[in-house]
Amino acid sequence: MTVHFIGAGPGAPDLITLRGAALIRKCKVCLYAGSLVPKEVVALAPRAARVIDTAPLDLNEIMAEIEAAHLKKQDVARVHSGDPSLYGAIAEQIRRLKALGIPYTITPGVPAFAAAAAALQTELTLPDIAQSVILTRTTMKSSDMPKGETLANFGRTNATLAIHLSIRNMKHVVEELTPYYGADCPVAVVVRATWPDQEIIRGTLSTIAAKVRAAKITRTALILVGRVLDEAAEFRDSALYDPRHVHVLRPGKKKKPSK
Repeated sequence: MTVHFIGAGPGAPDLITLRGAALIRKCKVCLYAGSLVPKEVVALAPRAARVIDTAPLDLNEIMAEIEAAHLKKQDVARVHSGDPSLYGAIAEQIRRLKALGIPYTITPGVPAFAAAAAALQTELTLPDIAQSVILTRTTMKSSDMPKGETLANFGRTNATLAIHLSIRNMKHVVEELTPYYGADCPVAVVVRATWPDQEIIRGTLSTIAAKVRAAKITRTALILVGRVLDEAAEFRDSALYDPRHVHVLRPGKKKKPSK
């Protein structure tokens, strides 16, 4: 018996990996976050499978379901939205599994920030503008942020920021980042990326809070901040495909001997 943590992707059912889909098809128990994982994904479970929405359950109740499956020697598909390594709360489940001696695997999924970038049809890293992407959140109702992991500290880098679980904290986001990125810095809010009701709100640090408020967005949204979002941004071509850039897979052409 094995517990398989599976990233279902950001929302579109066809963005789950082939491996993830295959695991769900063979597991007799499927535990999933109902508010974030589309029904089409868990519909892949066998007809007689025990399929449980874990949204109303606490950790003890979730583990009780896993332990019951363990006693019956039934594999469990533990399906999380996006990629389980990011804000997936799998570490606490893994800690319990290790204590119980229950084996587990982890199958990655398409993360929300990647889905948001695709929806925006943009690259999050551009030469001379930003070569780093910082994935973070702010303190809301969940656990506090560790000391030093503040928007102000991240803002000093001028990296592209992907801010999760913070749409209700937009005022704080704007106040913390404006001194470093400037009031005219582009911001994009992607709501329910890849779902049928996906919504994109573009603005700047000076306008985005009012736009989000007007749209009445309160959950399931990712905030992207950075100059890479400027559709008119000037940047040089990367070295990757520069004809003068030589590497082992594209060795330099030999110069013809002079006559």
